[in-house]
Amino acid sequence: MSTLQLALSSSASSSYSLFFSPLSKRNALNSLLFYKRRRRLPLSHSHSHSHSHFTPHFLRPRLLSSVAASENGAYNNSSPEIAKSFDFASEERYFRPNFDRGSDPFVVSMPPPNVTGSLHMGHAMFVTLEDIMVRYHRMKGRPTLWLPGTDHAGIATQLVVERMLASEGISRAQMSRDEFTKRVWQWKEKYGGTITNQIKRLGASCDWTREHFTLDEQLKAVIEAFIRLHEKGLIYQGSYMVNWSPSLQTAVSDLAKYSEESGHLYYIKYRVAGRSDFLTVATTRPETLFGDVALAVNPKDERYAQFIGQMAIVPQTFGRHVPILADKHVDKEFGTGVLKISPGHDHNDYFLARKLGLPILNVMNKDGTLNDVAGLYSGLDRFEARKKLWAELEETGLAVKKEPHTLRVIEPLVSKQWFVTMEPLAEKALQAVEKGELKIIPERFEKIYNHWLSNIKDWCISRQLWWGHRIPVWYIVGKNNEEEYIVARNADEALEKAHKKYGKDVEIYQDPDVLDTWFSSALWPFSTLGWPDLSAEDFKKFYPTTMLETGHDILFFWVARMVMMGIEFTGTVPFSYVYLHGLIRDSQGRKMSKTLGNVIDPLDTIREFGTDALRFTLSLGTAGQDLNLSTERLTSNKAFTNKLWNAGKFILQNLPDKNDVPAWESLLSNQFDCEDSVLNLPLSECWVVSKLHLLIDSATASYDKFYFGEVARETYDFFWGDFADWYIEASKARLYHSGGKSVAAVAQAVLLYTFENILKLLHPFMPFVTEELWQALPNRKLALIVSPWPQTQLPRNTSSIKKFEILQALVRAIRNARAEYSVEPAKRISASVVASNEVIQYEMQINRFTLWLVKD
Repeated sequence: MSTLQLALSSSASSSYSLFFSPLSKRNALNSLLFYKRRRRLPLSHSHSHSHSHFTPHFLRPRLLSSVAASENGAYNNSSPEIAKSFDFASEERYFRPNFDRGSDPFVVSMPPPNVTGSLHMGHAMFVTLEDIMVRYHRMKGRPTLWLPGTDHAGIATQLVVERMLASEGISRAQMSRDEFTKRVWQWKEKYGGTITNQIKRLGASCDWTREHFTLDEQLKAVIEAFIRLHEKGLIYQGSYMVNWSPSLQTAVSDLAKYSEESGHLYYIKYRVAGRSDFLTVATTRPETLFGDVALAVNPKDERYAQFIGQMAIVPQTFGRHVPILADKHVDKEFGTGVLKISPGHDHNDYFLARKLGLPILNVMNKDGTLNDVAGLYSGLDRFEARKKLWAELEETGLAVKKEPHTLRVIEPLVSKQWFVTMEPLAEKALQAVEKGELKIIPERFEKIYNHWLSNIKDWCISRQLWWGHRIPVWYIVGKNNEEEYIVARNADEALEKAHKKYGKDVEIYQDPDVLDTWFSSALWPFSTLGWPDLSAEDFKKFYPTTMLETGHDILFFWVARMVMMGIEFTGTVPFSYVYLHGLIRDSQGRKMSKTLGNVIDPLDTIREFGTDALRFTLSLGTAGQDLNLSTERLTSNKAFTNKLWNAGKFILQNLPDKNDVPAWESLLSNQFDCEDSVLNLPLSECWVVSKLHLLIDSATASYDKFYFGEVARETYDFFWGDFADWYIEASKARLYHSGGKSVAAVAQAVLLYTFENILKLLHPFMPFVTEELWQALPNRKLALIVSPWPQTQLPRNTSSIKKFEILQALVRAIRNARAEYSVEPAKRISASVVASNEVIQYEMQINRFTLWLVKD
């Protein structure tokens, strides 16, 4: 055991000793040595200048005009200085796939946002994650194609244009279909690029030359898909239960989550025929009782066993009788346990009525008014009828009570529509996951995917709109529409087919409906690459794609349907991986909504915190898990961005002059890719390079597993906790107190090498600040976006890592002791360290670095 004296003071009276013995029994070290306290050391320009009085001339800090910063030295990629200095728009040539370095492409189809949309946090999330994937694989040398586009959003776009026309005093009913769609296209040309431009602001490195729109003329896949499915007997027309929107006057998806509003649960008495008994029914829509065809109870519900098989009288229907049935699906706990069966207005009732052979009564018109089945209530709006009916039930004593209840604004209704038979398609999609041809991340969503496909219902694909892909069906004037129709690719082909079948005098007209927007979206991965033309270059090169990244909330709407359609039309699963991200919630874990007033606008966030800080924050989530977004997180990551910026400034200020060719040749000759080059480094340099090489291996493995949050956290900790807090400070001992240029050159080489690799690791997350700093460094041959990814399995020295950790523990102990004894920050003191011979062997380094690092 030896003693090492650290000369930290010129005053013996203020000195104290620290006894440091790493070889004590079972390493029972003084707890002070392991007190983890991260120092946020300033790396500002002014801090660097404080040492200029003893810095050799060739190392004196200097500012590079190419590096732009705000007045306080903080980086902000939304500032005008950065906009002038670096603009990704000028670098879009890098966004296109390049086969020079590889032949296995990495292909991602962007989930097409609605053309009516404005950027929200959900968009920011998918753009961030997909861009991380694409930038990483681009740097790995793979040809990358991130294919962007927008969705025509049938219902949303038509509503927007109808409201615009209403503000001009024009109704759609006053226009022809062609006139209306012309106005929609005009609106699209004027406003449709808003969401695309906002996505570009996030740094999305898509191949914008391949941007598509789901109503593009070149996307002939939609009509072709309809025809092929119809030819196989998988598309049919019929009257079935659908979700109907009276306000929109169209069928809508049966998978969507529709807006809800406050309403009531009404309790109504039905008399049992021939008896004085009543059965009380709970319903949210009493006006549908005119369509009741039965009452049902659970066969195990003893309360109602005596009534099974008898008849009940429907109120306000002049004595209409309906049977009382038993069915195991009736929920005994909901309401009173008695269910009114209205098969014309409820999905479950509809399927139950078909199973039992009950009639189906529809009491509602498509505009939400009641029809003749409702008798005296015919012509009344559904809400008006509900109010009037309840009042009359109260008068007759058949109204029991009403309770507050949440209602959906959508109406289940039997309507004639076009459907796709899904079961045979779903079977192949299930097999794709079972065989491992498709991997869903996280894996737990495979169960949800399998359950939905195993219980799939036929898909209603027709919508009563004018904006969208018109259904390629033509009817024969004077013939029954359900029996006599022609499916064709265009009007000329339809007329030719009609002439052959019905003669030259036949007249035809096209079905007025359009296809569900999700129908065209289901073809997106291959329609955008040229299908149905199998000889298209993009289809041959890039299909099947690699990754489909999207929110877990549209696993059924979009992902499963793409898998089914991809297999059906191309014989191949359209992508190998599905990565599902979670929802973004506020800091309290609540869903963002205008009602709560907790919506965070990404554009406002970018203006306040910068794009890189927003992207880095969003990347910290875990696949499939919701992410709570808070101002504190954004502020912290803005500080991280600024820390990176200031570290870059420090390094630039301490590198040789860019015109000093010999110095730069010597500096760049240090590669640190062989064992000797690392082992021969001084302790602090060997430590930081070894830690960097470990990080590169770990981060690369996490990138390959799509653990992006892990990459972000590991790189953050290394940069801030190791490189900025420790090595940059340690390097100053060589830069400012060296015995000559050669000693300082080692620190310069390691600073540059480590910082370059940190920029590479962080670039997929933070493209703006990393590219800006990279291009500010001298002797850059390539832009960072296309620079090679760091090599893995590089040499590292675990012994140096352990030694430097001992040094770190020593420094922390001294700092803590100073704080414990309330030593003034400016006061210099001495310290004695008792340590093993192994530690004393590098005592000079401990002495030198502790002088720098112990200052608080």
